[in-house]
Amino acid sequence: MEKVLVLMGGTSAEREVSLRSGNSVAKALLEAGYYVDMLDFKGDNINEIIGYSPDVVFIALHGENGEDGRIQGYLDILGIPYTSSGLTASAIGMNKILTKKMLLLDDIPTAKFYIIKKADFALNSAKEIKRLIDKLDFPLVIKAPSQGSSIGTYIVKDKNSLITAINDGFNYDSELLAEQYITGVEITAAVIGNDKLEVLPLIEITSTNEFYDYESKYTKGKCEHIIPARIDDKVMNKVNSLTERIYKLLGCKGFARVDFIIGRDNIPYVLEINTVPGMTDMSLVPDAAKAKGISYIELCDRIVKLALK
Repeated sequence: MEKVLVLMGGTSAEREVSLRSGNSVAKALLEAGYYVDMLDFKGDNINEIIGYSPDVVFIALHGENGEDGRIQGYLDILGIPYTSSGLTASAIGMNKILTKKMLLLDDIPTAKFYIIKKADFALNSAKEIKRLIDKLDFPLVIKAPSQGSSIGTYIVKDKNSLITAINDGFNYDSELLAEQYITGVEITAAVIGNDKLEVLPLIEITSTNEFYDYESKYTKGKCEHIIPARIDDKVMNKVNSLTERIYKLLGCKGFARVDFIIGRDNIPYVLEINTVPGMTDMSLVPDAAKAKGISYIELCDRIVKLALK
């Protein structure tokens, strides 16, 4: 049986989530009959990957150095197969600004946005704020484009909180994504496959917090995953079609998750794509798979087999 090395942990703000994902994946793959090693990947121990001589690497890293194409490029050089998408799709998918630009090029519906650059904001913050408000108005959303799990994301309703959100966001990135806030139903679509794709049952997400933030995602009782999502068949078919379109547009492989807001106009607006989705006991992809009759062990096995192809 193939030897799988599970990369987990890392140094990003999502380290704890990654450890939970990695441990769950490793346990499942052991039960599926694989020989499994685990490596808490911190960047400075990158050469240890070679020492394990894996047949395939299961990437359970989230955020910087795990989801942004860097580890993918290194594994490409080594010639070691790995789960999820390759370098280019990972780099684009991790950066919310690049993703938005790709969506616009392909006429995929997404919220209006504005890019705030740290250098421009430092030079003339009043001018940048005026431009931003003129383009989007309130409420709006400020996002650190290279973070996941809603880290560095702020819903802003007035000018004072806008300045605070921008300054906080610059702690994560030198560019920020400001986005029109769309009121609606939050939906996520998990997809599995390389060339032949399968979109899993859509999940509607509700949260006890103002939005589906980090606390909601990983604290029991703070959110609810509703399957099937409470949307009509026409909207569901549109979400499924857009999910496959985005997956192919970016050149994704293995599995991914696309997040949407269904606006009051019944249009599915794409929020972002996650090329290395969480695999914890509270994560969305395992829940969607379960609704399709795919066990967690089978899901992990299928992801490994897709990587080996």
